[in-house]
Amino acid sequence: MTGHVTLIGGGPGPSDLITLRAARALNTADVVCYDRLGPTNDLPDLAPQAELIDVGKLPGHHRVPQDAINNLLITKARTGLHVARLKGGDPFVFGRGGEEINALTHAGIPVSIIPGITSAIAVPQSVGIPVTHRGISHAFTVLSGHNPPDNDQLHHLAHLNTTLIILMGMSTLATTVTGLLAHGMAPTTPTAIIERGFHTSQRTTRAPLDTLIEQAHLRRCTSPATIVIGDVVTALTDWVTTIDPPLLAPLTPPTPARGVA
Repeated sequence: MTGHVTLIGGGPGPSDLITLRAARALNTADVVCYDRLGPTNDLPDLAPQAELIDVGKLPGHHRVPQDAINNLLITKARTGLHVARLKGGDPFVFGRGGEEINALTHAGIPVSIIPGITSAIAVPQSVGIPVTHRGISHAFTVLSGHNPPDNDQLHHLAHLNTTLIILMGMSTLATTVTGLLAHGMAPTTPTAIIERGFHTSQRTTRAPLDTLIEQAHLRRCTSPATIVIGDVVTALTDWVTTIDPPLLAPLTPPTPARGVA
């Protein structure tokens, strides 16, 4: 009677940014255990026959502890059900997907994985910030703000000359920015805080690194937010100057004025 679990990356929020494979899996699920940052608003349509269980966490508050989520997945699957575990973004990018895979495998539950679009790339892209750009940045580093870098890591990050992307980093923003400046990152380095990616209330704050803490305080920036540090923040300023509210559809270049090639 053992069922199976499908671990699904739900992307950065909108239901039309999940994969076709994810949509098919949700459509056949008997139970969906979902986080708060996935495509939750459309779940009744995406999983019409499923029991929907909210196991989402809030910053600093795990209403359903991870061990309880693992046990819930195992218990439901052992009754013969197809259990979909829906996470925001990609389940292996700070999503604790690996922990759930280990728990399910140890319990003898078959499990499959469907990747998702990570907000680390998609959210900056939605406001015209490429995480890499030829001649500006050839690499990017994604950090978790829950565990801010130590002094040795800050020293290396400050001199990488690549894009830094910080998820879940608002509560430790001051520590991270102060550390990068102390270890030699240029005060004029462009930065951006993109709050509530792909939501209708999405908002972007852009500032040099040495004023980012002040601007975040003045604008009362809050989680969830994606923080980008690096010259890529201004790579497309000739095309995208201000997107606030953001473009939630694919970005398109402006139409040239009549007579302009």
